[in-house]
Amino acid sequence: MGRYTGSRSFSGHFSTLPLDDKVNTESLVQYLDEYLSIEGFPDYSHAYNGLQVEGPTEVRRVAVAVDSSEAVIREAASRDVDILIVHHGLFWDGLAKIVGPRFRKIRALIEGKVALYSAHLPLDAHAEVGNCAVLCRALGWSPEERFGTHQGHDIGWSCEVDYERDALVDHVGEVVGGPVRLISGGPDHVYRVGLVTGGAASLIPEASRLGLDAFITGEGAHHTYHQAMEYGVNALYAGHYATETWGVRALGIHLEERFDLSQEFVDMPTGL
Repeated sequence: MGRYTGSRSFSGHFSTLPLDDKVNTESLVQYLDEYLSIEGFPDYSHAYNGLQVEGPTEVRRVAVAVDSSEAVIREAASRDVDILIVHHGLFWDGLAKIVGPRFRKIRALIEGKVALYSAHLPLDAHAEVGNCAVLCRALGWSPEERFGTHQGHDIGWSCEVDYERDALVDHVGEVVGGPVRLISGGPDHVYRVGLVTGGAASLIPEASRLGLDAFITGEGAHHTYHQAMEYGVNALYAGHYATETWGVRALGIHLEERFDLSQEFVDMPTGL
């Protein structure tokens, strides 16, 4: 992915912060909360968007990653970063005892002096650095209309394209760098496509209602095969991980350019 080329103009007092090699952690978190519209954005009950684990009071080095797995956290700590920004945070299983893997992950963050920040659906949906918008642009398409509604908020985009179905599958696979599973429920030629990264196959009926020829997401459950066939939509499953590296990478570049911070991507593909 190329360097982020979106606007550097932001509202609020953060627009006056000087470029430097470090930034106060509280100020960085407040900036992220505002820029990503964390407050009030509807998400799954245990997503807990925002700062999840406190760390150093100043940030010089940032790591970004898709997942907050133990391996990712330990790798980030080994790189001497001050904050790890992820798409999938720690607490998906809700209120639980701090034992086993959860304990080891939190301990690794504290001992490594690494703060943890998570942005789930707000990062999927963001118009500049969001997974969906950045992947659309990487595919060479212009995100035109919002698509994929979750609790009243649109997450993804629809685009005007012009592909034979098999050529579309090949193109998506080349861009995401992995296999694409096709459910050929729709027309042979694709002119309108919807895209929501991750695990959004439940949106197949919405894609059909909007007259989309194809819908791209990361993965889908067994029953979504029949939905795609019965609703007349080509469903392309390009990998949950592979479709969700785009947002954190773009956000890392954005922070690097905005605050003159060192940033790096911790890449640990799941193959799913």
